[in-house]
Amino acid sequence: MIDVKGAVKTEGLYELPAGSRINDAIEAAGGFLPEADSRSINLAVIVLDESAVYVPKQGEESLMPVATAGTSAEPGLVDLNSATADELTELPGIGPAKAAAIVSHRTENGPFKSVEQLMDVTGIGEKSFEQLKELVRIR
Repeated sequence: MIDVKGAVKTEGLYELPAGSRINDAIEAAGGFLPEADSRSINLAVIVLDESAVYVPKQGEESLMPVATAGTSAEPGLVDLNSATADELTELPGIGPAKAAAIVSHRTENGPFKSVEQLMDVTGIGEKSFEQLKELVRIR
């Protein structure tokens, strides 16, 4: 679910498929209002489940962090204990095999208790962990 707020036609929560972009979320909300400052938003950014997108009006500062290239809107963190394999593949360096390994590890060993436990998953070492640690969370 993506929370779309601000200068859009219909604010609200929208369910979008994995890999959707901010542009898709805004389109789901009916598009921009005429007073929207569409230039302040990177429409190409992929939004993750539980993200919020705020569209400011022209001349208004964004009330929420707006996603920039390579990041997702707040909160935009992938929960290692509830993410699907498809959601995990949105993370850098995580393809279908590593996503399946994460889900399998979680199924066999129970929920992750810390982000650092990601390094216990086959195929994820320090280099991968360094890339992922700021993009994942445990809930």
